[in-house]
Amino acid sequence: MALPTLRIIAFINGIFLITLAVSMVVPMFTLVIFERAHELNAYLWSSLITFVAGLAMVAHGHPQGVELRPRDMYMLTVSSWLLVCIFAALPFMLAQHMSLADAIFESMSGITATGATVLSGLDSMSPGILIWRSLLHWLGGIGFIAMAVAILPMLRIGGMRLFQTESSDRSDKVMPRSHMVAKYMIAAYVGISLLSFLAFWAAGMGVFDAINHTMSAIATGGFSTSDSSIGKWSQPAVHWVSVLVMILGSLPFVLYVSMLRGNFQALLRDQQVRGFLAILLSTWLALGTWYSLTTELHWLEAVRHVAVNTTSIMTTTGFALGDYTLWGGFAGMLFFYLGFIGGCSGSTAGGLKIFRFQVAYILLKANLLQLVHPRAVIKQQYNQHRLDEDIVRSILTFSFFFTITIAALALALTLCGLDWITALSGAASTVSGVGPGMGPTIGPAGNFSSLPDTAKWLLTAGMLLGRLEILTVLVLLMPAFWRH
Repeated sequence: MALPTLRIIAFINGIFLITLAVSMVVPMFTLVIFERAHELNAYLWSSLITFVAGLAMVAHGHPQGVELRPRDMYMLTVSSWLLVCIFAALPFMLAQHMSLADAIFESMSGITATGATVLSGLDSMSPGILIWRSLLHWLGGIGFIAMAVAILPMLRIGGMRLFQTESSDRSDKVMPRSHMVAKYMIAAYVGISLLSFLAFWAAGMGVFDAINHTMSAIATGGFSTSDSSIGKWSQPAVHWVSVLVMILGSLPFVLYVSMLRGNFQALLRDQQVRGFLAILLSTWLALGTWYSLTTELHWLEAVRHVAVNTTSIMTTTGFALGDYTLWGGFAGMLFFYLGFIGGCSGSTAGGLKIFRFQVAYILLKANLLQLVHPRAVIKQQYNQHRLDEDIVRSILTFSFFFTITIAALALALTLCGLDWITALSGAASTVSGVGPGMGPTIGPAGNFSSLPDTAKWLLTAGMLLGRLEILTVLVLLMPAFWRH
């Protein structure tokens, strides 16, 4: 890779680090409000180290007349997420005195909006650490949306190329210029965040808790200010607000752009959104009815418990209202499946994404019809647009490597001494971005703190792979990438 290209990548990464350093003012300001100024030193040093590192990378300047090629975006994407994760771990090490493995795990979980944690005793924890964890979610959520619009299309694995089949707009962009798209998407993200905060506050949360859960829910992350997660609040209004915000974070933000520009039916007309809501609502009704019949809960109470937990899992957020792994084998298996589905493409949610399942159904149906009518010309469409071979190939490739990654990671985790349920659910939950796994160790009532450091490093890698759509990272391992 040429030196001017590396200088551009370093320059952009330096801007990211400077932004991260400035964002560390938020936990400092929080500590001042809570009159815990004696804890400021850890964040001051973290911010200073991050700022100096970013300034050193920016100091060489942007080489004039040199532009990044699409292949260079692979290096930029992976390096930026890794660097931000490493420097975002500094407050965990300096303020919370966490080990390197724990700090990087928590940081990666935050910035990728996974929600897996090694921390406990959250109810009495420093407000600086709590707000920093949630802020990482919020920054990671908006960062992934920006990546989906600006970078993934060039990598030919996601972003706007996939929105072409998900929206009624067949153009390369929703708006003529990318910076205008980003402007509207940021406006939508910030606007929904503000409304969510007001809703949580009005529903019964305190201001600090409402801010934290807003940033966590809109980013579909899952970090909470309590070990009991959303279950700490008994008000049904809090639970329903969390459900609504998680759903809003799981819808394609590019369609919010269309709505802001006057196309108010963009969400309702989108095939992916309709499929996502249909699966979610049918799961609420079916599992809620089953849960009310197997417990003494009223049907509406059962549906509320189911709605919070199933929405949390399917949107890969990770909030929990009670320990749903105690509901029995049927519910546990259903939750495990829902984590793979995920939300919509172009949202903050993880997982395989709804549209891949919809496209797979279209292909299966077309192949079955071809067997019945061998000479028939069968039209394959998604959102009223033809499914071309390039998109189908990218979907099948990603789905294959998604499955292989989980299988390989789970196998590696068993070599670390984990039982198969913990290993498989841990691999699936981190790659999908769900957060909590299954079983007593890493389930919704536990955390990842008791796992060996090797397992934590493996799961940290799984979070990065899952968040960056796997292929973005794997391509860097190819010798052909490094040849001029």
